[in-house]
Amino acid sequence: MSLLMCPVCRQALHLVENAWRCENGHSYDVAKQGYVNLHVVQHKHSKTPGDTPESVLARREFLQAGFYQSLQQTVVALLQQLQPKSVLDIGCGEGYYTSAMQGCTDQCVGVDIAKTAIQRAAKLNANVTWVVGTGATLPVQDRTIDVCTSLFSPIPQSEIVRVLREKAYLIVVTPAPRHLYELREALFEQVTLHEPQKFVEQLAAQFKLVQSQCVEAPMLLDQYALKNLIAMTPYAYKANPERRMRLEQVQQFSVIAAFQVYVFEKKQQPSN
Repeated sequence: MSLLMCPVCRQALHLVENAWRCENGHSYDVAKQGYVNLHVVQHKHSKTPGDTPESVLARREFLQAGFYQSLQQTVVALLQQLQPKSVLDIGCGEGYYTSAMQGCTDQCVGVDIAKTAIQRAAKLNANVTWVVGTGATLPVQDRTIDVCTSLFSPIPQSEIVRVLREKAYLIVVTPAPRHLYELREALFEQVTLHEPQKFVEQLAAQFKLVQSQCVEAPMLLDQYALKNLIAMTPYAYKANPERRMRLEQVQQFSVIAAFQVYVFEKKQQPSN
């Protein structure tokens, strides 16, 4: 069964030869790398939305080195518990986590607004349906998804509710209070703790929190890995340039990544 939806007329898309087509005649070619672009021009707010190519490359290099493998394994373990037939990863980036999710489900869709990220993701795992698209209008049909995931990505709540089946789940990964605290101390004059609990409050009307855990990953980074970590985060452009330059001269840096992992169950919606 196809999961994708035409972003123009919202009809089901079906793969015919090398293009996704709907019954109204809209057609979207599969690129040679294996992804489809469903981010139509009328939904764009900039020419090249999403992460920069530099940020995407830095994240790929950093993640492939295995520094966040404990988080990847945690998400896979959760999916093995839930046994979903369909998974949608929102803001999938270059696909490090999504590719691992694919082994836990029959159908896996990875969506990201950054075309350069999806181009890299498509090389990782041909069994994932990779899509350039926006969370504002997820290019996925109503009530077709068993588990949505959002790892360090936006949470378009109304769209997630729309695409999830009645008995379905949302996995959210967000920075725990002291995530990369040592790094932030080196880059900023003042450092505040992250507030992951705000997502529980924001989602409370339509989702029930069923599981919560904090995953920590202590890391000793060489200069190359440290530069990649900075470049793949918003700190790259938010930090004081002099502090960033000074930090990037360090040969070894010790820092702890701390991930807050939430599992939410979709509440039953009252019938009209």
